[in-house]
Amino acid sequence: MPTKRDYYDILGVSKNVSKDEIRKAYRKKALEWHPDRNKSATANEKFKEINEAYEILSDPRKKETYDQFGHAAFDPRYGGAGAGGFAGGPFGGGNTRTYKQGPFTYTYTSYGGGPGGGVDFGGFSDPFEIFEQFFGGGVPFGRREAKPRYSLSLSFLEAAKGAEKTVSIDGQKKTIKIPPGVDDGSRIRFADFDVTIDVEPDDTFQRDGSDVFANQEIPLSLAMFGGNLEVPTIEGQVKLKIRPGTQPGTMVRLRGRGIRKLHGFGRGDQYVRLQVKIPDKLTKKQKELIKEFEGEEI
Repeated sequence: MPTKRDYYDILGVSKNVSKDEIRKAYRKKALEWHPDRNKSATANEKFKEINEAYEILSDPRKKETYDQFGHAAFDPRYGGAGAGGFAGGPFGGGNTRTYKQGPFTYTYTSYGGGPGGGVDFGGFSDPFEIFEQFFGGGVPFGRREAKPRYSLSLSFLEAAKGAEKTVSIDGQKKTIKIPPGVDDGSRIRFADFDVTIDVEPDDTFQRDGSDVFANQEIPLSLAMFGGNLEVPTIEGQVKLKIRPGTQPGTMVRLRGRGIRKLHGFGRGDQYVRLQVKIPDKLTKKQKELIKEFEGEEI
């Protein structure tokens, strides 16, 4: 039988971590390894492993027991009660749920009584609801019939600004309105089908949540003496003031120039990273002037 991984290692946290930090680590890992978003062959098992680790470490009593006895405390072969502690102990019996979605079937068992097993899945009623909440609203188990799901590729700007697409589904043309702010893996629900968004990478922009990042090359003279420069944003070019003595790698924040928040109000920011272009070929006179400048600077 394979050796179980340490729960702390699974979530990437230390033993003295706070409950809030455990919750944050779980949400991050669950989104990263959710089989709807992660297409690797091990995603399903990783996802189950992450939820098992969170169920133990998020409960102070179970965490204390795990810290003292390790995995043996929850192994029925040694008198434990699965993922819920010792048999007949304070955690009670198990509550098994199965969730089918597309080609995947997920099953997990929680302990502690109550309809949700007494487990706080990072603020979600079920471990699978986390993905639904992030991308279009949660759906409790067994309350929605499976619908056809289609993939739709969008450019970075189409995803950021919203778009209207005409597609053919079962021989019928349908117009799909994409709201601004969708991200790679976002799901849009319609009456008869669901659409999962695939966002193509962009040569200029990168995204982190609702914030946008872009690199901008500037000449050495502009970095030294300052001036104005036009830089790209998702809404078009804007004028940026470069201060004299700007150093390579300087990050400039353009407030409110990011992506509209899909589930909320307002927009993110855009960050422009200034990359100073160093001349690779200099004339004799230019070299003399630089040496003269360096001498005066000293």
